[in-house]
Amino acid sequence: MRDGEQTSETEEQAPAADEIAADAVAAPDTAGANVPDAAEPDPLAEQVARIAELEAEAQALRDERLRALAEVENMRRRSERERREASRYGATGLARDLLGVADNLRRALASGGSEGLLEGVEMVERELAQVFTRHHIARIDAEGERFDHNRHQAMFEVETADVEPSTVVQTIQDGYLLHDRLLRPAMVGVAKAPAEEEGGGSEMASEDTAIVHSGPEE
Repeated sequence: MRDGEQTSETEEQAPAADEIAADAVAAPDTAGANVPDAAEPDPLAEQVARIAELEAEAQALRDERLRALAEVENMRRRSERERREASRYGATGLARDLLGVADNLRRALASGGSEGLLEGVEMVERELAQVFTRHHIARIDAEGERFDHNRHQAMFEVETADVEPSTVVQTIQDGYLLHDRLLRPAMVGVAKAPAEEEGGGSEMASEDTAIVHSGPEE
């Protein structure tokens, strides 16, 4: 009788074990489902990082552009200042050299006597010539040269057979050059053929008329 009761209890426990096993098979693995996949990239995070990178590049370009504009503005202001100073003080060296000429002229005038005055004026002329030489100012030696409208300004004509027509025979006022640039044309008298040698030709007359009062082109 006891053996039969034990057999019945064993049979009753067997279905219970089978049910536990079935529940275990049917139950999902919730522990594994909650763990994210570490190898999978996050698209949103990549976009955010890319946007931040582009914003940093744009800011760097803006800063570089502002620095370039500031540098150009500084250069413009510096050039403008140098231009003003050159215009205002460009003749400083010449002005300083002319001070000695003014001193000598003042001494000559203060000497009183005619002999002292002449000597003082000659000293002024010599010093002025030295100043001109230092600053590359050259006097135009016009007499004896053929008339050149780029350097000479004809004031009158002189009939003479001693020199070729269109030759400068007299200087009224000296002209000067600064290096190779004309500062002032020489005012001159120009030779023309005597009337009896002109032969009454209208062509020669028109050429002579063109010389009179002609000067360097502006």
